[in-house]
Amino acid sequence: MKIISWNVNGIRAVIKKNFAEFLTEHQPDILCLQETKARAEQVDLPLEAAGYQTYWNSADKAGYSGTAVFTKQKPLNVTYGLGIDEHDTEGRVITAEFENYHLVTVYTPNSKSELLRLPYRQRWDTDFLAYCKMLEKSKPVIFCGDLNVAHQEIDLARPKQNHKNPGFSKEERTGFNNILAAGFTDTFRHFEPETPDAYSWWSYRAGARGKNIGWRIDYFCVTQSYMENITKAQILADVQGSDHCPVLIELN
Repeated sequence: MKIISWNVNGIRAVIKKNFAEFLTEHQPDILCLQETKARAEQVDLPLEAAGYQTYWNSADKAGYSGTAVFTKQKPLNVTYGLGIDEHDTEGRVITAEFENYHLVTVYTPNSKSELLRLPYRQRWDTDFLAYCKMLEKSKPVIFCGDLNVAHQEIDLARPKQNHKNPGFSKEERTGFNNILAAGFTDTFRHFEPETPDAYSWWSYRAGARGKNIGWRIDYFCVTQSYMENITKAQILADVQGSDHCPVLIELN
């Protein structure tokens, strides 16, 4: 089974680019999207997506944030948000329960320039991790999406210049440390512990993608005991259409 996660930075825009070709080439069994920036009724899906059950969680604010899950296998149950009013107006979380695991797609809030939203981001990190641990009481958890943090210096091209910037602040990196300490595994680093220059987001400025001046901020994290079922983790850096590229895992 193949699960792919992709911050599309606007589903309507990527449909006009290469979304159909992407589905045809990669054939994910489950596709998790972040930053959809649309409600379901605003999206004209290509015919290649006809085989999927689709679930959407859109922000109250039009054209902002949002997540979606496309799955060929119907989930046992689907829920939206964290159940916390402060967090659940921006469409950032969908949880799909399957027989052997909970799958959560998440679009983590950005701390914004000058870390203006960092206090909120820290509350989010604490509450999201608690939510995943609550789910884990019943079965293993796979969560994926744009976590808006590069964990280690190896995870971005220019760490020295970004130590106090959003996505690489001490506080955000501590939040990711807490995820690992709570028993979740960063699947890509599990398989590629020392691979450099492996990024999933590039600024649109100054030809950053062509120069591979990027950040790895898109993840699959898995309950440690379930890692024996994960056979592959990969960054699909060649897929265009967004400032992020997709990331994937394969399960046996």
